[in-house]
Amino acid sequence: MIELLIFLGLLAIGYSVGSLLERRHFEDLAQREQQTQGVMLLNIGAKPPLPPAQAAQLFMGSVVISSDYFKTFLALLFNLMGGRIESYETLLERGRREALLRMKEEAIAWGATQVINVRLETASLGDQSGQSGLVALEVIAYGTGIR
Repeated sequence: MIELLIFLGLLAIGYSVGSLLERRHFEDLAQREQQTQGVMLLNIGAKPPLPPAQAAQLFMGSVVISSDYFKTFLALLFNLMGGRIESYETLLERGRREALLRMKEEAIAWGATQVINVRLETASLGDQSGQSGLVALEVIAYGTGIR
């Protein structure tokens, strides 16, 4: 009985703290996106003409983000039943937005007016056998900043 109470207590703590931290992160992302909206991100094809530029440099933003205890538990349940795992979708969204913002902020500090050929890469980190329950992912955004 005590083990069940501890388990439920950990779930409640994981949900509460995880939700609070996630909400704060989304608020921070929205504020930083507002501040960096002046720099356009462009994805162009194989060989189109490049915009005129005085200088160009490669910029990268990366983030490693992990899931909280509650989301990991939910994902394990949904994995048994199949279907969308919405708790991980928000994790991916936060990682993608954070990596893009870090890349843009670095480009802005350099003086870029645009970042072209933007690409995103993801990788999962942790125990690949799924034994530890650790869910973490790395998102890398990179592109060429021009001014």
